[in-house]
Amino acid sequence: MTTKGKKRPNSSGGERFLISINVIGSAGPIRFVVSKNDKADSVIETVLKKYGREGRLPILGSVVTSFFLYPANAAGFYALKGTEAIGSRGLRNFVLCKINNSNNNSNSNGSPSSVSVGKQSGWRAWLQKSLSIKILSH
Repeated sequence: MTTKGKKRPNSSGGERFLISINVIGSAGPIRFVVSKNDKADSVIETVLKKYGREGRLPILGSVVTSFFLYPANAAGFYALKGTEAIGSRGLRNFVLCKINNSNNNSNSNGSPSSVSVGKQSGWRAWLQKSLSIKILSH
C-alpha cells in the first residue's frame, strides 16, 4: 500500500486547519496550516517570517509583540491574546494589525498593553476611512 492516500500523523496532537491572514496594504492574504492549539504569538511570528521571506510590502518588522491578530469576520473587534489558542474561537480568517506607537505602552511585565478599540486604531480606522471616501466621492 502506498503512503500517498494516508494521512500523516500530527506531531502536535491537535486538529490542523488552514488559516488566512490579511495584512493591511499587502497584495493578498498569507495562508498556512496551523494546529488548533497553536498560540496567537507563534502564529504572528510565522506570519512575519513568511511575509518577510516573500518580500512583501509594506515592511512590517519582526517584533511579535508589536502586532495583534484580529478575527476578520467576527461580530466583535477583540484581538486574540498572545497566549490564546488560534482555534479557540473556531475562526479561520484573521487580520494582522500593527500597534500604533502612541498606543504601545508597556505594562509592568514588559508586554504591550491592549489597544483601546474605542479609539478607532489600526485596520478598523483605515476601513472606516476608506468607506467614507467611497461614499463621499459618489
